[in-house]
Amino acid sequence: IVVPSFQGFFLTVSLESILKVAKHASENNKLFCMNLSAPFICQFFKDNLMQVMPYVDVLFGNETTKDIKEIVRKAQALPKDNKKRQRVVVITQGKDETVMAQSDKIETFPVVKTDPKYIVDTNGAGDAFVGGFLSELVQEQPLDQCVKAAHYAANVIIQRAGCSFPEKPDFK
Repeated sequence: IVVPSFQGFFLTVSLESILKVAKHASENNKLFCMNLSAPFICQFFKDNLMQVMPYVDVLFGNETTKDIKEIVRKAQALPKDNKKRQRVVVITQGKDETVMAQSDKIETFPVVKTDPKYIVDTNGAGDAFVGGFLSELVQEQPLDQCVKAAHYAANVIIQRAGCSFPEKPDFK
């Protein structure tokens, strides 16, 4: 399974390219995933984002607001081109629970607790989260398993300098 997945940063440089891939994925019932990447994407590139949103099947974001469940509910309910699958929205909140909306259901998942003395570098944690999630999604695992893998990947990354994994990860 090939899953097109784009960083939100791509919206700042080539809307035409991302729309071409997104439309192709929708027309061929392929999953199309997007990671919002940074808050400024929603603030300054909202129009570009809203042009792509109808094609997004899985949306990832990171937010620290009090209304997170309302945010995932609204993002999940935005218009969608491919009616064969509902949008899934996954929002991480650092050390706080991850919130996921799918269909009419909102679920929360506790983050793996790590003793602060083992946290070396949080850069790349969000990307690792998305990578872990997608690694299970392409294997057609249930979404709760995807979140579990995502938490594992992010937890490993924050305990190492730079974005690196141990030679033999021990997820399963």
